[in-house]
Amino acid sequence: MLLKRETTADTGAAERAGRRALIGLAVLGLPTILVALDMSVLYLVLPHLGADLGASSVQQLWITDIYGFMLAGLLVTMGTLGDRIGRKRLLLIGAGAFAVASALAAYSTSPEMLIATRALLGIAGSTIMPSTMALISVMFKDRRQHSMAIAVWMGCFMGGTALGPVVGGVLLEFFWWGSAFLLGVPIMVLLLVLAPKLLPESRNPAAGRLDLPSVALLLSAILPIVYGLKQLARDGAGTMQILAIVVGTSGGILFLRRQRRLSDPMLDLRLFGNRTFSSALALTMFAGLTAANQLFVSFYMQSVEELSPVATALWLLPSAIAMVVVILVAPILIRWTRPAYAIAGGLVVAAIGFLMLTQLDGSGNLPLLVSGLVVANLGIGPMAGLCATLAMQSTPAEKAGLAASTTSTAGEFGIAMGVVTVGVVGTAIYRDQITISPGIPAEAADTARDSIVGAISVAERLPAPDAANMLDNAYQAITASLHGSAAICAALVLAAAALTLTALRHVPPSGREKSHEAPVTPVSEPVGVNTGGQE
Repeated sequence: MLLKRETTADTGAAERAGRRALIGLAVLGLPTILVALDMSVLYLVLPHLGADLGASSVQQLWITDIYGFMLAGLLVTMGTLGDRIGRKRLLLIGAGAFAVASALAAYSTSPEMLIATRALLGIAGSTIMPSTMALISVMFKDRRQHSMAIAVWMGCFMGGTALGPVVGGVLLEFFWWGSAFLLGVPIMVLLLVLAPKLLPESRNPAAGRLDLPSVALLLSAILPIVYGLKQLARDGAGTMQILAIVVGTSGGILFLRRQRRLSDPMLDLRLFGNRTFSSALALTMFAGLTAANQLFVSFYMQSVEELSPVATALWLLPSAIAMVVVILVAPILIRWTRPAYAIAGGLVVAAIGFLMLTQLDGSGNLPLLVSGLVVANLGIGPMAGLCATLAMQSTPAEKAGLAASTTSTAGEFGIAMGVVTVGVVGTAIYRDQITISPGIPAEAADTARDSIVGAISVAERLPAPDAANMLDNAYQAITASLHGSAAICAALVLAAAALTLTALRHVPPSGREKSHEAPVTPVSEPVGVNTGGQE
């Protein structure tokens, strides 16, 4: 049996997951780690594949970004599709497609081929995230176990993101750049072998057909907005960036209007009437906003502290591990305290961590930097771990795929918005603070003002005294930009703490809830829930 019945004095009859479900959770963790890892593995691999394939700077940007674009654009569509055709079925289809696309990406012979295969990877990845979260809601009916399972899922996702640069660096030491993509093939093959035996099938039997015009409108909304926001952060305000955001906003308005008219909408807007669900989504976006600070941390470590990319990734691991640990502990904490208090308390701690980063004053500050990052991530951990749980548990089980995909999309939008808000302000501080000597040619001065990378490249062509002066000014400027971005993040997490205490105060500790009140029970299908060959 997937589930065994257990009776306790305070919770009544509760269906608790057995050994097969726990093994199934481990299986679901494999693709989750891989999808997250594919987002960050190119940080170190990109220069090597760019040189090998002769990719231009624009093509390299598309190789990096197209995966995230397709992932963000199709999450809601795939979550809804899984509710209709079956979450396990969609997961298996996505896993097979991911394995094929990974092999094609590894052996790409041109930049155009790699861009196309990265797009396929994004499409396949968009089926995996909502399917895995939705299946967890099917496998773990007991509210406490469900909270812990979602925490494990989130830990896998955060761990995969943190390990991406490290894995990329290690693979490059022994293999060629394609090995970073080829890693996905055995993992997905293993999933295809184990999932049919260990995972249950579930779907919404009352769901209608997927509305294709809604799919097109949603893509026309999300893709231009994400593209416009990223380009806005990268190149500043321009006609194309503004036009893309306007087009995306218009597509979003048309999509929402169509959802209101449909009897069986792709995105059920009534979900947002649930205060817990909508608040959890808002907090998920806040978590994404603060992620942009990592950009300036990375710049600081590689320029001021003169660390290699691999060393930078390794120094960032302690803070990532701290967040994963807190994510796993948070479900235990809320057995005795309200989630609002756990999240808000953590966010106050996160603000202290970000403020620690504003005290950096030059090189030789790695202990303070790493300590500040660890404290910040310890504080963000409860929000990162519990918001997904709250969103899923406040949603009817037949909408599990939609709830999972909407939560993931909120995080993607938060990251994109963070790059614009935190990123643009940090970049503006850098450009304002850097001082260029009068003797530097105008073109070289513009390059140095554009970014710390540009300043270092200009310094390499200058005489020793001028180069030292240029680097000193650039290091001071990037340190100031890190101060500014960290201060903004401190203000953001304090605002999120206030929102949490206001919007989630009504949610009781999990120890006071009755298991039968948890809306995480799968909807019965006409033929029952297929346990995939389980006893």
